Amino acid sequence: MDYSSCSQLLVLAILVLFTLAQNIINAASNGVFNVIDFGAMADGIRDNSKAFENAWREACNWNTYSTVLVPPGKYFVTSAVFKGPCKAPISFQLQGLILAPPGLSKLADKESWITFESLRSFTLTGGGTFHGQGRTAWPENQCHKNSNCQLPIVILATLSYLFIYYIYSIRFNKLNDSTITGVQSVDSKFFHINILGCYNLKLNKINISAPDDSPNTDGIHIGRSNGIEISNSIIATGDDCVSLGDGSQNVLVSDVSCGPGHGISVGSLGKYKKEEDVVGLTVINCTFTGTSNGVRIKTWPDSEDGKASNFTFEDLFMNNVENPIVIDQEYCPHNQCNIKVPSRVKISNVRFRNIRGTSLTKEAVRIVCSKEIPCQNVEIGDINLVYNGIDDKGPAISSCSNVKPTLVGKQIPATCV
Repeated sequence: MDYSSCSQLLVLAILVLFTLAQNIINAASNGVFNVIDFGAMADGIRDNSKAFENAWREACNWNTYSTVLVPPGKYFVTSAVFKGPCKAPISFQLQGLILAPPGLSKLADKESWITFESLRSFTLTGGGTFHGQGRTAWPENQCHKNSNCQLPIVILATLSYLFIYYIYSIRFNKLNDSTITGVQSVDSKFFHINILGCYNLKLNKINISAPDDSPNTDGIHIGRSNGIEISNSIIATGDDCVSLGDGSQNVLVSDVSCGPGHGISVGSLGKYKKEEDVVGLTVINCTFTGTSNGVRIKTWPDSEDGKASNFTFEDLFMNNVENPIVIDQEYCPHNQCNIKVPSRVKISNVRFRNIRGTSLTKEAVRIVCSKEIPCQNVEIGDINLVYNGIDDKGPAISSCSNVKPTLVGKQIPATCV
């Protein structure tokens, strides 16, 4: 290469750097930090992780309200962490599609693909999509069939206990007074959204989707958080639409369409030492379509001590749901537990009200409580669940053990009698 060519390349590089710098300066003038100005390429091929994180870093250090903008287009991101605290309220406006790496290998040492952490007054919005490319990973996941499976997992040890979990697609850690609205999560490799250590977090108009046979693709999992609201959302997955782990408090799920999937679940609880109590869940005005469960509380037999209380399930419609109403204190997948030893998780103050629709199994109501610590203060009122299966004839039935519920209004099927 001659001197003239080298000079031209040097001038071109300087011009590119100058243009990027000028774009960043212009962005700073109005508080909008466009990832394109930080070198992001919307081609769905080149890795934009650094460009996204650099845009976030500048916005997070802005002294007044700022926005990270992801304009329309397809952006490949290997992984990214958007961490605070920030100097002022901040928003992440996703208008395009963020694409995860295929397979599992590039996320083997990660807790999640995308993480938002340690933020107050944060907003995630824009109508865009997080695409997990789960179809490239699901064939490697046999854990729903085999408890001895080997997959990339994260082992978290604390002073209290140790637990294992799969990689999350989107993780919200320690968000306070924040809002997630109008975004989509498609085909996560494992769980779509995990909420941990959050307070007063609202999720509205969220669309979560994965095929019904996609393993471990829970929609929204909540743990050790208080004041979480999920509303006006559509969740269709291969596992729980919404699930509550230990330490969940004051959770509201309203106007949610669930299905396919495994329904809305509390637990499973009692597997690990020093789990925190689960207190306060309201599920209201929701529809379940073709799910394997409707609303469910599940604890392990031979469990650690624990408490789960103050649950209201009200104004729910079941459309061909296999198990519409379930309390199961003998939850034992893969038969990897001692079912002869009762659960020591105390369940109390549970209300099932105005639940109607069709059940694909005859046993529309199943309440199996602990022999050692029976369920207390369970109310069942105005239930109308009609058997709509093909394997048997006759009306729906219920089964109950170690519980004496208060019955209010009509009961179809007759419950706990």
